[in-house]
Amino acid sequence: MKKCIVLLFLCSNLFVLGQSKKLTLTEAIEMAKKNSPEYQAVLNQSQGSYWRYRTYMAEFLPQFRLIATVPDYSNSIQRITNDEGQDIFVNQNQSRIDGQLAITQQVPFTGGDFSLISRLQRVDRYGDIESSNYSLTPFSINYYQNSLFFNPYKWDRQIEPLRYEESKREFIERMEDISLSSCQRYFSLLTAQMRLRNSQNNLATQDTLLQIAKGRFEIGKIAENELLQMELGHLNSQNEVTTNTISLKRTSQNLARYLELETEDIELFIPEKLVDFEVSVETALDEATNNRKSVIEFRRRRLEAERNLAQIKGTNRLEINVNANFGLNKRADEYDDLFQDFDRQQNVSVSLGIPIFDWGVSKSKRKMGEADLGLVETNIEQEQQAFEQEIYLHILNWSSKRDFLATSEKAKEIAIKRYQITKERYILGKITITDLNLAQQEKDKAELEYLNSLQNFWTDYYTLRKLTLYDFINNKKIEAENIIID
Repeated sequence: MKKCIVLLFLCSNLFVLGQSKKLTLTEAIEMAKKNSPEYQAVLNQSQGSYWRYRTYMAEFLPQFRLIATVPDYSNSIQRITNDEGQDIFVNQNQSRIDGQLAITQQVPFTGGDFSLISRLQRVDRYGDIESSNYSLTPFSINYYQNSLFFNPYKWDRQIEPLRYEESKREFIERMEDISLSSCQRYFSLLTAQMRLRNSQNNLATQDTLLQIAKGRFEIGKIAENELLQMELGHLNSQNEVTTNTISLKRTSQNLARYLELETEDIELFIPEKLVDFEVSVETALDEATNNRKSVIEFRRRRLEAERNLAQIKGTNRLEINVNANFGLNKRADEYDDLFQDFDRQQNVSVSLGIPIFDWGVSKSKRKMGEADLGLVETNIEQEQQAFEQEIYLHILNWSSKRDFLATSEKAKEIAIKRYQITKERYILGKITITDLNLAQQEKDKAELEYLNSLQNFWTDYYTLRKLTLYDFINNKKIEAENIIID
């Protein structure tokens, strides 16, 4: 009784370990979109783009910053300039404490930077005569603008949102790349499984027919040449089983690692049920124009070229920089005296830069910027034409795939039926082994061609999804999924 229980326990464990993972094409793609290494890379890139855009948006908000020096101590000989304009060396033994609170704000309408600063300083001198001094700036208003003729913030407000939208669409496109890669790996394993199954069936058939051939040879119904041909076919079938077993192991490992599966024993289903749907060139082009990353990329590249040209024009001829400051300050020997009778501080600086004669450098830079803009526009126009042509040709190619699929399916059915009839006729002794081998080869080829047509159909469909970012089966735009922002 105990032996029976132990035997049942071992058998149950072997059964569990031998269970295979059953997958459909849709399930494999969904698993890849959550578990594959490519998904992790896509997710990390998408998160980087998201935080870059968040940083850009935050830069237009007020920035608070505390800067402190606590303390700065020095005991050394320093060179200074006295009141008579002479350089002398003096012994400096002092410490400095400095604290500054600043609020900065970008001004997108002008392209300048506005800041409000409050600062407190203390200097302690040591030695024979010790003393302390204080300086207080309760507030200081500053405005700085690098150029009056070029506003970088205006261009950033047009370009950065496009860059972020481009990254979101790129995420969707790369997710479709994962679908396409999953489809290819799925059918690679499916093909390997079919090859192994066919070779195993052929080996079993060859084994049965070999026994029949040996019996016929013994009674003189067939020549030795035919028996040798049968034995050779049997050996070749054994080699095919070995080769296909290794191929199956390799492709199953590739798919299992890609999907992060715990088992390499995967059972796949042939996706034979096809949904009847139509794809028009006009719909595909419209969806691609509305959804693809390339359309946003074209606009961004054109704006970047226009920004570079505007920067050249704004800084190439007349340069005007503005720096203005207004505030209050106070210096005192006692801390309590800092908060009365403030002195006013103010300054305005406007600097000009005018090239008088630069040997045509300004003109050359402007012409280079105009040429770069023209080159970008030309490249964009050509890429847009290639973009539309790619979609158009792919739809024409894809529309024929369903016809090829129907033809190959019919050919598979005919080849299987012909092989069955041929095998029965060979058993009855009405045809030669050559005819049987030919029928077997045609059957195997027809089955693989049907599977290849099925792979081409689904591969082209997922390529079409990537080109348009549109789900034609469910008639809806493909949205971004699985984006996790921490």
